[in-house]
Amino acid sequence: MKAKVYGIDGSVTDEISLPSAFEEEFRPDIIRKAVNAMRANRRQKYGVEETAGKKHPVESWGPGRGVSRVPRLTQGRRAAFMPGTVGGRAAHPPKPEKEWGKKINKKEMKLAKRSALATVAVEEFVRKRGHVFEEGVSLPLVVESDFERIDKTKKIIETMKNIGIYADIERAKNGKHIRAGKGKMRGRKYKTPKSLLIVVKDKEKVKKAAGNLTGVDIITPDEMNVEHLAPGGDAGRLTLFSVDAIKSMEGEA
Repeated sequence: MKAKVYGIDGSVTDEISLPSAFEEEFRPDIIRKAVNAMRANRRQKYGVEETAGKKHPVESWGPGRGVSRVPRLTQGRRAAFMPGTVGGRAAHPPKPEKEWGKKINKKEMKLAKRSALATVAVEEFVRKRGHVFEEGVSLPLVVESDFERIDKTKKIIETMKNIGIYADIERAKNGKHIRAGKGKMRGRKYKTPKSLLIVVKDKEKVKKAAGNLTGVDIITPDEMNVEHLAPGGDAGRLTLFSVDAIKSMEGEA
């Protein structure tokens, strides 16, 4: 399988052979399983304080008083301590011993990565995921090695416009919104759509130039995983590779 190589000016300058992983069969079930496992393994354990709801001095009045036999405050008749009372302990609270992580076979994880990688080369999957780019753009997107030396945001935006993919950055910028629910009180006020994934061999300069563009992620081939290629388990992310990144992935299978 071959891909066109774009220059900084947006013109097609060459062709390059792609690793065999780009020809992998599409397995949405395995991709979703792998992403769910990765997200589960990042979950932080939590639970109630061991003495929560148990800090009241209480005693039961026992039978013969004509009232229910529940723990009551020693200095009054108000029920306390037990579940169902105001300020009492929870009946079955979340426990920090619970294991949230999920296991997945190594071969399944590798298959998921290859399958997700193959979808970035299929226009149908990329557009179905919601990405926006000009007609006639050849996927997967591969740019010449000079791209890795761009260190100015203005220059990298110009390159994206030349290739015909900058509209996706604007889509993500316009799609940023305040999330529903309590998450906005917990340091994650905004939800930001994912846009372009940039895969380069040396990301130092490119990260300086494109790191602040909405929804853009910059990674190296060694850092690439299934969640980068299929955020949320939805395969077909718009992805831009440098020639050097493709060459370093030749053993990817």
